[in-house]
Amino acid sequence: MAAGQITSEPADTPAAALAERQKLRKHFGRFDILFFLLCTIVGVDTIGTVASKGAEAFTWLIVLAAVFFVPSALLTAELGAAFPDEGGPYIWTSRAFGRLAGAVNNFLYWITNPVWLGGTLSVSAATAYTTFFNDGKNLSTTAFYAFTLVFVWVGVLAAILSFDVGKWIPTVGAWSRFILLGLFTVTVVVYGIQHGLHGFGVGDFSPTYAGFVGLVPVLMFNYVGFELPNTAGDEMTDAQKDVPFAIFRSAGLAVLLYALPILGILLVLPVKAITGLGGFVDAIRQVFTVYGGHVAADGTATLSGAGRLLGDLAAIMFILTVLSSGVTWIMGSDRALAVSGYDGAAPRFLGVISSRFGTPVRVNILSGAVSTTVLILAHQLTGGSAGKLFGAVLGLAVSTTLVSYLGIFPALAVLRRKAPDFPRPYRAPIPRTISTVLTLLILFASVQLVAPGLGDQWFGSGYAPAGWSYGERWRYLLTEAVPLVAFMLLGVLFWVLGRPTRTAPAGALTTVKTRHV
Repeated sequence: MAAGQITSEPADTPAAALAERQKLRKHFGRFDILFFLLCTIVGVDTIGTVASKGAEAFTWLIVLAAVFFVPSALLTAELGAAFPDEGGPYIWTSRAFGRLAGAVNNFLYWITNPVWLGGTLSVSAATAYTTFFNDGKNLSTTAFYAFTLVFVWVGVLAAILSFDVGKWIPTVGAWSRFILLGLFTVTVVVYGIQHGLHGFGVGDFSPTYAGFVGLVPVLMFNYVGFELPNTAGDEMTDAQKDVPFAIFRSAGLAVLLYALPILGILLVLPVKAITGLGGFVDAIRQVFTVYGGHVAADGTATLSGAGRLLGDLAAIMFILTVLSSGVTWIMGSDRALAVSGYDGAAPRFLGVISSRFGTPVRVNILSGAVSTTVLILAHQLTGGSAGKLFGAVLGLAVSTTLVSYLGIFPALAVLRRKAPDFPRPYRAPIPRTISTVLTLLILFASVQLVAPGLGDQWFGSGYAPAGWSYGERWRYLLTEAVPLVAFMLLGVLFWVLGRPTRTAPAGALTTVKTRHV
């Protein structure tokens, strides 16, 4: 907000919140938000997972863009412009449903990101490195830990640095996406002209219920994140104008940046050869043979000359892309957790903004520690199998992420009712319908994550996740449900530990003037 502008505060705002917000610095401009959003929403780590479902995946990608992605952009544009306070989704949820709901929801929103960074993203980056720089040979255990731990802590360091420095990671990451996905799409066309493509009939695009169940959680996971820049709301130069601008432009770009490479993978690789972990990387390696190299009869691609050079550059951009995805989510979710700490919905120790950096350094370090723990435990429990590690952590990240939106999406309709006169620079159409539809879609996806096929044939043919059998359905249910319940209970514990902050004398101000810091 501009200097001197009046912003409404709840009457019970803790004194700690008023004090900590004075340490925040305004470095977040319109195009910074746009690049931040592109890194938030467009992730290359799940492109292979989506493409592995075949041509039907492309159909559901477009359908969900219309019924989920666009409505969530409309919802977030209103909330982000009307309630631009630091903490974003935590603020919206706690104002709509109270601090207890905000605490539980926010813990789920935060925990998924260090889990994702330490598991899915670090393994994806390591896979790209081994594919292009290690001739496809697996790294030794020591080399694997060295690479992935450097990856994790570089991301944490970027989150610790002040926004005027740290925001350059998302900027570089956004341009890496443009170049990588654009070059890949053009190369697919060249490859098709030279070698022909794997054809599929119109019938292959036909949507099925089983395909929907298998795809909707991952596609929604790809399509959420419009709210993330608002976790740094008090660091934006003009949130009320810039948030809607960035959201609507990033939405259109994101659909293209997902749709084109997924279609490209389907055209280049047979569906049976596409894996969740290496699908996109394998497709890059194969199509880049048009610049130098060849594809053997067994499908193994070998690059040489210009092909190898461009392949190496693509691998570097891939690594930068997944790193920037992790950095933006860590930057945002860590800020939300810090806000809940100084707002009385988490331990006060976590709700501290560094006077030196203007960032929540304590939460950043906690995220790094969680990422490191997840990486080591998952690697040990999966016997060093990168594919199993990727799948296990991705499932947990998707489930915890989606459940957190059960608090965010209903907030639009509730806040319209509870705060009808609050200034709204942008107003979403049919707010109740948008909130209801989005919440029901998230609820459906969350149920299908823990009990695939429920409502038709729970864990039946076509619904059971890869590697699981019908007889293991209860075990699978527990592996998904127990962590979710545990995380919710930890959210309640955080709320209990925040009680001293909530009950401390607050000076009960209803309005405060914000200042540039």
